[in-house]
This record gives sequence, C-alpha cells and structure tokens, in this order.
Amino acid sequence: MPEGDTVWNTARVLQRALAGARLTGSDFRVPQLAATDLTGWTVRESASRGKHLLLRLTAPTGTPGPEGTSGGGRDWTLHSHLRMDGAWRAYAPGERWAARPAHLIRVVLRSAGAVAVGYHLHELALIPTDQEQSLVGHLGPDLLGKDWDPAEAVRRLAAQPEATIGEALLDQRNLAGVGNLYKCEVLFLRGVSPWTPVGAVPDLTGTVTLAQRLLAANRGRWTQSTTGSLHRGQTSYVYGRRAQPCRRCGTAIRKEELGERVTYWCPVCQPERPGPAGP
Repeated sequence: MPEGDTVWNTARVLQRALAGARLTGSDFRVPQLAATDLTGWTVRESASRGKHLLLRLTAPTGTPGPEGTSGGGRDWTLHSHLRMDGAWRAYAPGERWAARPAHLIRVVLRSAGAVAVGYHLHELALIPTDQEQSLVGHLGPDLLGKDWDPAEAVRRLAAQPEATIGEALLDQRNLAGVGNLYKCEVLFLRGVSPWTPVGAVPDLTGTVTLAQRLLAANRGRWTQSTTGSLHRGQTSYVYGRRAQPCRRCGTAIRKEELGERVTYWCPVCQPERPGPAGP
C-alpha cells in the first residue's frame, strides 16, 4: 500500500501538471461518474490528507454540477484513494502513456498543457469542497500536514491500550500516513515488538515522532529509505528482508501476519517483553 509520502509526492505531481489550468476534457470510467464532464472547470490545487488525494476544482458559472446539482461557480473536490495499487501519472499532450492495461484507467483529465491519468483508483468521488470532512474528517493528525500534532496522535493511540502497536500505527484514525513499510521500520528502530500492546510501549511520543521524521525525509523522492542509503537492497532494516540477516545483530529477519498485514521484525532486537506504559 502506498505510504503517506508516496501520496504526498503524487499530489505534487498533479499540482505541477494541473494547478491553475482549465480542463479541456475529462473521461471518467467508473459507473458513479460516467456521465460527469469537467470540461471548462478550473483546477485550483492538488493536496493530500494522509493517504487520500484531494484535487480541488471550481465549476464555471452557469454550469450544472454533477448529476444535475447546482455547480456553477462552486468549489468541488475530486477525491481518490490509491490503496494497494492505485496511481496517478501526468503526461505532456501527445506523450505516450505508461504501458498499463487500458481497463485499469479510472479517469483522464486533460488541459492545454498536460494529461493526468488515474490508474486503478479507489473511492473516486466528486463532492463539494466544503464537504471534504465527510471523507477525511475521521483521520488522525497527518504526519506530512500542517495539522501534525504528536500529542494528539499519542492521545488517540493511548485510547486503545490493549491494541497491538503494529495494528494501531496502521489505523489512520490515530495518525494519518503510516503504511506497512514505515510500521515495520519504526518499530525496529525503536526496539519494540509489533505485538506489544500500545499500553506497554515505553515511549509513544518517540515512536510517532520518529515515524514523522522518516516520512518527511522521503518527501520529494520516490525511493523510500529508512537506513539513509538509496542503493538497491539497502533501503530498509527489516521490511521485505525475510530470512536475511538483521543489520544490527545478524539474526534472520522474520515475517508473519499481524492482523491483516504482513509484518517483518527481528526477534532479538525487538523482543516480546512488557515495558512501562505511558506516552
């Protein structure tokens, strides 16, 4: 699943390609938006909220909104979620598109200077911008957003002390942006077993602060590294390294399911032991 930094980067790709542009055409390939035409609409900005993408637009005066609603002059948001395999790509007019099956395309947005193509997008919806909270209002503090608040993230995590820390970090209602890669890497660096109850994690503030630092360090690049190296095979401590030696102690890295997600960890560096509760 794309992590928060990947979604942040994707939002910037769309910002550079479309912000300020008037759309010359649109093609939605999902049933709920199949009849929607955004020709003439202006793209105001592209933003991310956790793992959600928000493309904000203004409908031209006198133009009906989606499905007959009053849309002229109003601000609207095209919301999408990448989940496991979604992606947005931006191309110059006439440029050859990526070699992906056409049936994976969910939307095409055209302007005079760019073509944005959304592949395998999920939760695609067009709503009034003033109703964005109905889609993202449940999210915790965004690790890469202006609303980042480690104290609030800790408060939300601590509200379920019996949950495993591995599952709690992935719960976007606690903090928005951590995916499986960062979950595994943060817990390794903190020396915490993914199966540790939240209430037994010695330093929740240190845990969420490290998560934010790692995501922030990878903004603006597509190669995600938690080790400081960008070389192939050297970018992670435990994630994707099952049976390979731990970079600290040499013990074979393990892989096991925790909840609905695969987890990587070092059984020596991250022993299952209780620790003092508290933030």
